[in-house]
Amino acid sequence: MRGNYREIRQRRKKLMAQMGPNSIALLSSAPQRVRSNDTEHLYRQNSDFYYLTGFTEDNAVLALIPGRKQGETVLFCQQKDKQKELWTGRLMGPDAAKEELEIDEAHAVSAIDEILPDLIDGRDRVYSLMGKDTEFDKKVMDWVKVIRNKARLAGHAPGEFLVLDQLLHELRLFKSAGEIRLIEQAGKISAEGHKRAMSTCKPGIKEYELEAELLHAFTRNGSRAPAYNSIVAAGDNACILHYTENSATVEDGDLVLIDAGCEYQHYASDITRTFPANGKFNPQQKAIYGLVLKAQMKAIEAVAPGVPCDKPHNVSVKIITQGLVKLGLLKGRPAQLIKAEAYRDFYMHKAGHWIGIDVHDVGDYKIKDKWRLFEPGMITTIEPGIYIAPGNRKVLKKWRGIGIRIEDDVLVTKTGYKILSTGIPKTANEIENFMSESVS
Repeated sequence: MRGNYREIRQRRKKLMAQMGPNSIALLSSAPQRVRSNDTEHLYRQNSDFYYLTGFTEDNAVLALIPGRKQGETVLFCQQKDKQKELWTGRLMGPDAAKEELEIDEAHAVSAIDEILPDLIDGRDRVYSLMGKDTEFDKKVMDWVKVIRNKARLAGHAPGEFLVLDQLLHELRLFKSAGEIRLIEQAGKISAEGHKRAMSTCKPGIKEYELEAELLHAFTRNGSRAPAYNSIVAAGDNACILHYTENSATVEDGDLVLIDAGCEYQHYASDITRTFPANGKFNPQQKAIYGLVLKAQMKAIEAVAPGVPCDKPHNVSVKIITQGLVKLGLLKGRPAQLIKAEAYRDFYMHKAGHWIGIDVHDVGDYKIKDKWRLFEPGMITTIEPGIYIAPGNRKVLKKWRGIGIRIEDDVLVTKTGYKILSTGIPKTANEIENFMSESVS
């Protein structure tokens, strides 16, 4: 673990090297979130705060002060408190935090109003994640007001306030070898969940029973939570992109779309598979599935350094549009249909997104209004889909209610790509054989 903290220390140094002269950056931990009355959700640290500290407790503040001789990194956290720890668990405390997290200086958060204004005093500019936490934004301005009130005597209040997001999120976009290993492990755990759900599925089962199989595999293998609300969508529900009710009965002849991934040591996976509830695709399901799979495989093959990051989407659009014309679901010339975005009746989302500490991770997709180029260390999902709404009267009834998406997590390497979410049946034959073997 200490090696990881050294890596985190290097992240802070990289960030401070890009901050303007005579500046300070301030970040707060995530607050506790109330679930109901006096019951809280399982705590999850703010992603930016975790990236720069590795610290997992609430009620903490980080100050980064490049060039400060007494120490560039200052953490404020909860003091050791035996009575509180008896009820809610152990606290690291400032002394241990300084040592374990490789922080230059640590103080009790109860002393922050006394200490932090002095750290801000004399700085020309303040960086923060403005607009993300209004309560913390107010605290920052309160500390600045303290300095302004002293300015008549000897204080020097900062005159410039800058958003930290751009600098910090650009760093987060490029994953280290250690981060890649964690995302790959998250993918392995998620694969176990998908296989468990696929092997358990049969007509008559409830969607939430399949979700339970996912959660069982996630937790057994070291994940403490899904990376996002799992989608387990059978039949017509698969045509709802972010369906999370997961309460319907799986019927014979349904397709089941599962979009689920675990979070492992704060890093996400995001995987989607679609399979027939009874273990056999019907002709229409198989045709659409083959088209989505072809689009996904070709989109993945488009991932490489120097390639615009929208190319996988464009490749998938071309293949899906051509395929829908061939199947008679769209009429016209593919090039004209693409220009008119006629495919959006069936394929209405982008083919992927960045993934990392957040499942929809930070990082710009465009630079100066141009799609940025893939670079080694970026990780993207590739997830084309086709959704034929049950109420779509433009197509024959036999096609209606088919919703299919296939998704994997893909690393940009120096020479091309690497799929980080392997080990789950993906071709139609692999899925049918796997489900057949599971039943027997």
